[in-house]
Amino acid sequence: MPKPNKTKATTASVTAFVDKHPKEGMRDDSRVLMAMMQDLTGEEPHMYGPSIIGFGTYHYIYASGHSGSAPLAAFSPRKTELVIYLGAEVLQAGPLAKLGRHRATKGCLYVKRLSDIDLKVLKTLLKKSIAATRKAWPQ
Repeated sequence: MPKPNKTKATTASVTAFVDKHPKEGMRDDSRVLMAMMQDLTGEEPHMYGPSIIGFGTYHYIYASGHSGSAPLAAFSPRKTELVIYLGAEVLQAGPLAKLGRHRATKGCLYVKRLSDIDLKVLKTLLKKSIAATRKAWPQ
């Protein structure tokens, strides 16, 4: 039997979570990302688990039978960097060379501060990720 998704939407306050981050720059960058993701999704922010800020929700079912819900767009302000969750296909085909200082893994983009990257390129990546997710998992 497939394992349930560990990270679920909560009723915790997004504002309180952002406000308690020890670094002012991370709080400011979080607010910029929140505005961008809210604009792109048309959804209010909500907490997913203890540290992920998500916008919107989509439901998925894999061929293995594993299913669950996840945010349409999301990020997490960690201790030393922002983790922006993007579709793997977007990270592989996206204009990462034009983004600026970052590192990327299969589904995550890691940025120390937003001033290190081109926000127009980030917005393009987010748009593509949201569109790809909506296409793959129409509601």
